[in-house]
Amino acid sequence: MAKKDVDEIKDAVSDEDEEPVRKGKDEKVLELTDLPGIGPAALSKLESAGIFDMMGLAVMSPASLADAAGISSAVARKAIQAARNALELGFSDGMEFAKKRASVSYITTGSKNLDELLGGKGIESRAITEAFGAYGSGKTQLGLSLAVNVQLPSEQGGAGGKSVYIDTEGTFRPQRIKQIAEGLGANPEMVLKNILVARAFNSDHQMLLLEKVGDLIKSGEPIKLVIVDSLTAHFRAEFSGRGQLADRQQKLNRYMHDLMKLAETHNLAVYVTNQVMANPAQLFGDPTTAIGGNIVGHASTFRLYLRRAKQGSRVAKLIDSPNLPDGEAIYYVTNYGVKDKE
Repeated sequence: MAKKDVDEIKDAVSDEDEEPVRKGKDEKVLELTDLPGIGPAALSKLESAGIFDMMGLAVMSPASLADAAGISSAVARKAIQAARNALELGFSDGMEFAKKRASVSYITTGSKNLDELLGGKGIESRAITEAFGAYGSGKTQLGLSLAVNVQLPSEQGGAGGKSVYIDTEGTFRPQRIKQIAEGLGANPEMVLKNILVARAFNSDHQMLLLEKVGDLIKSGEPIKLVIVDSLTAHFRAEFSGRGQLADRQQKLNRYMHDLMKLAETHNLAVYVTNQVMANPAQLFGDPTTAIGGNIVGHASTFRLYLRRAKQGSRVAKLIDSPNLPDGEAIYYVTNYGVKDKE
């Protein structure tokens, strides 16, 4: 099994070019320079600003495109409209939308109980899955398991791609990745090579690293999962007190929107961990509250509350989902990652 899994991961993580945008009946590939007003000079400026594809340009505002490309607002509006027409970003009926949803991929958590809580297959692409809980609840361990499992082929619960791990708290441990890989019978060194790690030292650096993910995808890296561990650590430390709360929430809101844009544009999954605090106004029940307030709550597609339970087990509670009922699942953090039992 070991050699077979190694070969399957090797094949699954090979570079895969996404289907290009087509133009008209002649099936010509539509490039950014085919848009009105976007010449070589403007293209160079757009690439410097992190805009490499049609979707990235289509979702920009005329003012932001004009500033980034050095063109007039009128030309920017024409370029954006042409990109939107080519990508057919208008309304579609429910059946057409269902066909687009067929491209969504899933990544197993390693626990069937937890997968069932999330709909049966694990976390999904084109979505942000947030896990919050006290220290020791298993947030990071779930992220490390996902970073390994994403490399598996789809028939084994993976997405056949690489992962990006943005580490804000210094919690990434290569030795832990090797343990989880060995549990799958995979080559630990090869699994580690398929995880791209960056240590973020402040909130600005954390936001910059998100832009770098787009650069990696443009260069051909088959990234299918972005992990941010943790989401709010730097924002919480740098913006202290009620006087800076509005600034923190505005910056955090922009970061969450950038994460969702990345997930939608490149059909990848996003998993973020979040810190918690004790709500002093909570007189009865569990006072644990996630940091980030409604900004993070509304931006996250799926929200999981993780906590310790009896006999070394962990409990995951689904707090919010667009299509799944609230529920709980029991799982364990083992030497080989997240599993159903020790």
